[in-house]
Amino acid sequence: MKISKKIVSILTATALVASLTGCGSNGSSSKKYTIGICQLMEHEALDAATKGFKDTLTKKLGKDNVEFDEQNAQGESTNCSTICNGFVTSNVDLILANATGALQAATQATADIPILGTSVSDYATALNIKDWKGKTGTNVSGTSDLAPIDQQEAILKEIIPNAKKVGILYCSSEPNSAYQSKLMQEALKKDGIAYKEYTAADSNEIQSVTTTACDECDVLYVPTDNTMASSVNTIKNIAIPAGIPMIAGEKGICAAGVATLSIDYYNLGCQTGEMAYDILKNKKKAGDMEVQFAKKLTKMYNAENAKALNITIPDGYEPIESK
Repeated sequence: MKISKKIVSILTATALVASLTGCGSNGSSSKKYTIGICQLMEHEALDAATKGFKDTLTKKLGKDNVEFDEQNAQGESTNCSTICNGFVTSNVDLILANATGALQAATQATADIPILGTSVSDYATALNIKDWKGKTGTNVSGTSDLAPIDQQEAILKEIIPNAKKVGILYCSSEPNSAYQSKLMQEALKKDGIAYKEYTAADSNEIQSVTTTACDECDVLYVPTDNTMASSVNTIKNIAIPAGIPMIAGEKGICAAGVATLSIDYYNLGCQTGEMAYDILKNKKKAGDMEVQFAKKLTKMYNAENAKALNITIPDGYEPIESK
């Protein structure tokens, strides 16, 4: 009898220790996930999306249960390919592709490892999907940073009611920017406003292209374009002295503009982190998950630039906080 009680006590104690080891929201016995992050380049919007993603996934998985291999491609598509191929060699659990170029490189690198994009305007354009139905059916999903173009055009008309010709400024190597330009052209044409595209092949051409656009137009529109975002000070230093207002695709680019209909890129990254958790822990398949859009859009204005250009901002716009 004493021996039996002793055995029972030992077994009970062993079970208790085992249960305690596995307890807690982030127990040390959990799988440790490795996430590869390929960010196209450094600028405010992409940086915020990456941070939101990492913060959310770290909170949900526990800091001891996830590690991030975060790499920046410095705006070079070849670097994106090298980075993503490295992730495949390392057999990471999931790839975050931040911006269109990174997403394209990731999809070329693997058809097996789950891929989530963020800061990608249009997945059908980025991935050349003809019959788009909201999800890819492959190993890819993610979040889009596209704000409705018709609403952006409405802001342009509201802020600059006498606009005669709009210069649409973007980088020719970014297909999602060309997509946004097409939608803006359609909206402007519908309202009888003249327009012209001005494209730069890379950051080296932005100064000359912006100067030409400012000479020929009375308003600029810049979509969510990574190359333009990384050279926003160049645009500002030309447009503001020339007296040309600009409507921007997001608040980071609005450092050179007067108003925008913007998303919060940190929150967009958080949404993407939630999707990653569903893939890693809840075993959802990326291809079965619909691409998500920002849950909140905010009309914002740049008070400094509006004052410099003597533009009165109507009610309903939030000021962009200066850094």
